[in-house]
Amino acid sequence: MASSLSVLVILCLAASASAQLSPTFYSRSCPRAMATIKAAVTAAVAREPRMGASLLRLHFHDCFVQGCDASVLLNDTATFTGEQTALPNVGSIRGFTVVDNIKAQVEAVCPRTVSCADILAVAARDSVVALGGPSWRVLLGRRDSTTANLSLANSDLPAPTLDLANLTAAFARKGLSRTDLVALSGAHTIGLAQCLNFRGHIYNDTNVNPAFATLRRANCPAAAGNGDGNLAPLDTTTATVFDNAYYTNLLARSGLLHSDQQLFNGGATDGLVRTYASTPTRFNRDFGAAMITMGNISPLTGSQGQIRLACSRVN
Repeated sequence: MASSLSVLVILCLAASASAQLSPTFYSRSCPRAMATIKAAVTAAVAREPRMGASLLRLHFHDCFVQGCDASVLLNDTATFTGEQTALPNVGSIRGFTVVDNIKAQVEAVCPRTVSCADILAVAARDSVVALGGPSWRVLLGRRDSTTANLSLANSDLPAPTLDLANLTAAFARKGLSRTDLVALSGAHTIGLAQCLNFRGHIYNDTNVNPAFATLRRANCPAAAGNGDGNLAPLDTTTATVFDNAYYTNLLARSGLLHSDQQLFNGGATDGLVRTYASTPTRFNRDFGAAMITMGNISPLTGSQGQIRLACSRVN
């Protein structure tokens, strides 16, 4: 009963927050904001297609830790420890220089107006579009936190070793449904993962395609500590195209992470994986909707927080 009540409270808070956000928030205060962000993201992804996945991941890793407030962007200082050294973030999140560049360009056209949290949300959408994926109307009006939380980053970001029950619970704690879980996991149709995060799956799990496991073992030795940082594409089919190949890979038992393959492993999400694998339009629709829902996790609005002048530090 207590856990159900907690989830209900989270959902109510998310609904209240989303009511304060608007897709036209900057239409008068900074009408050039969206075009400025889009141009910068498109250029960054054209230079390095992997950057699209990196910007998308930054938004996810931000929202899952004390809400979508750009806390993940805060650098450590002599008196402050941020979230970037948390275990799920080390070697995983990148793209900070690109975000700093976007922020500088936005500040040039609209000083002290557009938050870093909103830039992350828009950049995630524009990254997906730049790689051939769907678009959606990003709700805007978030403000930036003046704090970060290392312990929450270590505890709240879903680990690649989680089973379906724990994945579902981790997403539910953020007000996200099982459909949101499966749809948002489709972000793994782009990007790379470190050997240390998929070693257990390719060497120890039984629900993995033997040929796929052999392929991935070539660059990921069995012994811990050897090649931990070696990278492999989360989607070996179309690694730099945002499509539904992630789900067809799961059907073939070729998900890279243990948590990926858990979505198609004889459980409650098997049917949705099959649907997304066969119906890309349904995946695109649900992914956009899930991104909007995720972007509504506990945003700071109104007079809360601040508009950071530089995303890496508080004013």
